[in-house]
Amino acid sequence: MAEAMQTAQALPAGSEGKRSGGWWGMIALIVTEGSLFGYLLFSYFYLASQTEQHWPPEGLPDLLIPGINTLILLSSSIFVWISERCIQSRQMRWSIASMALAVILGVCFVVIQLHEWNDKSYDMAANLYGSLYFTITGFHMLHVIVGLIILLLLLLWLGLGYFDNRRYAAVTIGGLYWHFVDVVWLFVFTSLYLTPYLY
Repeated sequence: MAEAMQTAQALPAGSEGKRSGGWWGMIALIVTEGSLFGYLLFSYFYLASQTEQHWPPEGLPDLLIPGINTLILLSSSIFVWISERCIQSRQMRWSIASMALAVILGVCFVVIQLHEWNDKSYDMAANLYGSLYFTITGFHMLHVIVGLIILLLLLLWLGLGYFDNRRYAAVTIGGLYWHFVDVVWLFVFTSLYLTPYLY
């Protein structure tokens, strides 16, 4: 009984359910941010259809590195999902390991994206495509960094024993944001890297 009381006191106060106020707040944030990405991608396609220059001006984008980076980001999302499932089945060590792998993969995505930006032969002011490319991918990178901060906090709280199989709403909510970042990247990758091959 005393051990159960200590565990309960170690856990942060808050809802045990997945449909807590934080969950609905995250849904509202995702809808808002998703709309912003929708506007950016609409602008990209609209301006691409209106320009008379070759799109993109520097030639078709290389798919190898962005494709690998896409797999890295999607893998990180899988490990966040595994981390939550491990909490539910009371496998806390595996949960911590999975969340740590998700963070490492997220950092790898950032490093590779920065390297890809550095290798571009154009910058944001070079032409219309460059401006759209760096605005859209930069906006996504900002969301990835925010997501990594969330995952690092969750990893810290996991290590401190703040969650158990009944109380892990924060992991669900943080994971929801990370999954959103990954899904958005699929739209960004398709728009910026794949659709130019269709023109």
